[in-house]
Amino acid sequence: MTASTPATAPAKPAAKRDRTHYLYIAVIIAVAAGIAVGLAAPDFAIELKPLGTGFVNLIKMMISPIIFCTIVLGIGSVRKAAKVGAVGGIALGYFTVMSLVALAIGLVVGNILEPGTGLHITEAIKNAGHDQVDAEALPPVDFALSIIPTTMISAFTEGTVLQTLLVALLAGFALQAMGSAGAPILRGVEHIQRLVFRILAMVMWAAPIGAFGAIAAVTGSAGIDALKSLAVLMLGFYVTCFLFVFIVLGTMLRLVAGLNIFSLFKYLGREFLLILSTSSSESALPRLIAKMEHMGVSKPVVGITVPTGYSFNLDGTMIYMTMASLYIADAMGTPMSIGEQIPLLLFLLVASKGAAGVSGAGLATLAGGLQSHKPALVDGIGLIVGIDRFMSEARALTNFAGNAIATILIGTWTKEIDRARVDQVLAGQLPFDEKTLLDDDGESGDDAKAEVPEQGGEKQLAKA
Repeated sequence: MTASTPATAPAKPAAKRDRTHYLYIAVIIAVAAGIAVGLAAPDFAIELKPLGTGFVNLIKMMISPIIFCTIVLGIGSVRKAAKVGAVGGIALGYFTVMSLVALAIGLVVGNILEPGTGLHITEAIKNAGHDQVDAEALPPVDFALSIIPTTMISAFTEGTVLQTLLVALLAGFALQAMGSAGAPILRGVEHIQRLVFRILAMVMWAAPIGAFGAIAAVTGSAGIDALKSLAVLMLGFYVTCFLFVFIVLGTMLRLVAGLNIFSLFKYLGREFLLILSTSSSESALPRLIAKMEHMGVSKPVVGITVPTGYSFNLDGTMIYMTMASLYIADAMGTPMSIGEQIPLLLFLLVASKGAAGVSGAGLATLAGGLQSHKPALVDGIGLIVGIDRFMSEARALTNFAGNAIATILIGTWTKEIDRARVDQVLAGQLPFDEKTLLDDDGESGDDAKAEVPEQGGEKQLAKA
């Protein structure tokens, strides 16, 4: 009889996971309700926008501390700084290549469809286009300087991902150089990380409310008319993103890591639902970090690849800017030759890095890039303002998928991934802890800690 008592103990964690399952069912219901309200009462639905904005802001509030803790723990526990540099170099090289591939695919599809032919530009559309030129989109040099925060603390208060990344890298390398003397600090950061992820788990219970408000506002503001007039562009864009993700990225995932993309997306299903309901890939960034570590990718690879990818690996945005540029040029009766298209798109590739983190970055980057490189086309930006939020769904989903796959690929190339654990996680044998978003047993991402046994403090850290 005594043996039956402990046997009942695991039932409680299982019940908590079930409750989070109901949470995401509630998100699906909230999305359906939001669409219904947006179509039935558009004016009222638009007023619900703060609900979605508030939820996304709650998530963004958690991004900087999560990135800081993840990178500091990852780098601070690795013995050789060269390993971190190798991860960063491979990541940036991969991001550049995939951005060019995304641009090329968008270029081919855009030239085949020519969806903008025959449309007419009115003065109202011209004004709407110029309104989208965002002063926050910086030129490359100013963007590089903006990565340096005013103070170490301001990197957290301003909510800039790349500034937080820089401070975290410096702190991680400093703790790495301190050796065992830095172990108490690492231990403290680890406890802070657990606190931050627990807060994030609490915030996630507001997801249905945020999803309802966001979807209702988008549906109410755009409506059905906007979709009808631009259905070809939207359909072409969605199909292009689908082909890029499942053919290009899916093939790479199979060839490099030997994984099935459908198994990975099933594992990340809740994150995709969260992005779909909020139109923001940032809303899933903290959960992507936690899930990639739980999956078996080392902390240094996750900590560097995911935050950097959110600024430099914007595959969906690349496809969007390509097709939108060609659409606008055709609609204005000034179709561009291939010789004109390629320089413009390469310019937009660079300009997109300067708009990383800007709200509505896709449309703002396109408008700012056209203003700088081909001002005459800015008049046509107003043509796509009405459906931009619907296209942002595919942008965000594609960007997220690209960053998740990039993390696995880079982990494979650098041999910083536990393949046996990956198979177990994707098979459902090691479920993700939705309560803490962390592995209490310390298995996930802690391989790096085992590499420094001669640093006495690391043994204590592993036990913390």
